[in-house]
Amino acid sequence: MYELSGDRTRQLLTNLRGMEIAVVGDVMLDRYFWGSVHRVSPEAPVPVVDIDNESFHLGGAANVATNLIGLGATPLLCGVVGNDASGKLLRDLAATAGLDPSGLVVEDGRPTTVKTRVIGNNQQIVRLDRETRDIVHEAVIADVMTALRSHPHLHGIVLEDYDKGLLSPK
Repeated sequence: MYELSGDRTRQLLTNLRGMEIAVVGDVMLDRYFWGSVHRVSPEAPVPVVDIDNESFHLGGAANVATNLIGLGATPLLCGVVGNDASGKLLRDLAATAGLDPSGLVVEDGRPTTVKTRVIGNNQQIVRLDRETRDIVHEAVIADVMTALRSHPHLHGIVLEDYDKGLLSPK
């Protein structure tokens, strides 16, 4: 087994600075409802969460790309979003994080993957998923490939597959 020393790890992370790395895969919007629980519902034995706050974060491949920014790399994020409010928000969050959203291709009729977590008293109570796992259309795959080809000097590619349809055996 190969062990990575602390010095070697630091060297590898330092080498990421300035590298252009494509992150291709399933992007998602992480939505959180934060609140507190003080009672149980009279309709069913479930906690009632009084919502105090709502937040949105980049998830899936978009989270990986954001982490690469933190390591000093310049990521190219390539993925698929729906033509919906969540897709627009994901693109806006990506731009705010310093990501170029031009590699995010819109597919009409496809919902943007959203993972909604309800947190009560700092404990996740439930997660709600809005998504499709259908393979994306060929034209969308072609647009993703065009985005990749528009960056001929990539140093590497990270594939993030959450089985949402962009990366397939094809």
